[in-house]
Amino acid sequence: QVQLVESGGGLVQAGGSLRLSCAASGRTFSNYYMGWFRQAPGKERESVARISRNGGWTLYADSVKGRFTISRDNAKNTVYLQMNSLNPEDTAVYYCAASQGPSASAFNYWGLGTQVTVSS
Repeated sequence: QVQLVESGGGLVQAGGSLRLSCAASGRTFSNYYMGWFRQAPGKERESVARISRNGGWTLYADSVKGRFTISRDNAKNTVYLQMNSLNPEDTAVYYCAASQGPSASAFNYWGLGTQVTVSS
């Protein structure tokens, strides 16, 4: 089992920035692909960004490319999501997830989520 705890969400004005963190425990962090997903009200959950075990591979949703950056620190068992140039369409609950494969459908360990609200 992998336990995941997100932090760093909040309320920010359009154009602002937030950094989300996700602390992992329970299993060897570096064995897992990590990802950030989000779900807005009335919408399906979507993959925002994913990162490989050593951080050498990343994948972003088109809607966040150039604005969001995923990174990880295996020594700290933590994955981050730096979010810049936020807009109201980024408002959602953001979830951290872990997987032993890169496919979005393979992520099977989830945190409880952190709310991000972007005001216009």
